[in-house]
Amino acid sequence: MATSCSKICKLLLLGRTPYVAAWKLQQEISSVRRSGRGDDTLILLEHDPVYTMGRSGSQDNVKASPETLLAAGLEVIEVDRGGDVTYHGPGQLVGYPVLDLKGHGQDLHRYSWMLEEVIIRTLAEYGISSFRETGLTGVWTEKGKIAAIGIGVRNWVSIHGFSLNVNPDMWYFSLINPCGITNRPVATMRDFGIDTSLDEVRGKLEQQFSAVFNVQLLPVQEDCIDELIPARTHAVG
Repeated sequence: MATSCSKICKLLLLGRTPYVAAWKLQQEISSVRRSGRGDDTLILLEHDPVYTMGRSGSQDNVKASPETLLAAGLEVIEVDRGGDVTYHGPGQLVGYPVLDLKGHGQDLHRYSWMLEEVIIRTLAEYGISSFRETGLTGVWTEKGKIAAIGIGVRNWVSIHGFSLNVNPDMWYFSLINPCGITNRPVATMRDFGIDTSLDEVRGKLEQQFSAVFNVQLLPVQEDCIDELIPARTHAVG
């Protein structure tokens, strides 16, 4: 639970959103934060099926042929986060915290730890035991990796974030080596017999994010996004 001394963090719930539109929005909000204006913002959403490739990624970890990807309507988008290739799609809760990390310890390892902690605590509410793996990012379970972490930071302002597998279509993971890992499976909450909605998981995750980061989440309506970006002159889409 956030305390009375908590900082304000805007909460933006976008629903199903194309990846590039969400990435552009993060960049715009982070630009405002780097200028010393605006508030920290947590974006929670779900993506259309897409693969993203981080700065240290290798095309060798995309197992599907270009023809297979084209036939399935899938893109591989190179992005400015750490890590290798990962999948985003329906049934996966994705979070993009755009935070000025100078107010959250100014330590990238600690920031990654805090994101993992949010997910570990959220899963615990469903009776799922999860943990960190030495030398690897993300959140793990006895059945495999259930959440991925990939961040980008510029002038101590973060973009990108995490994805939690609630009940995604696992076929999409079979076309890649998720996060470049070949010898460990991907897990979902459904694998543990949890039949729930993204909205329910999101609500629990919001509470844990507020507690771990000691922030008060203040919802912003989607049609009020311009409040987050004072100089903005066009809509996201």
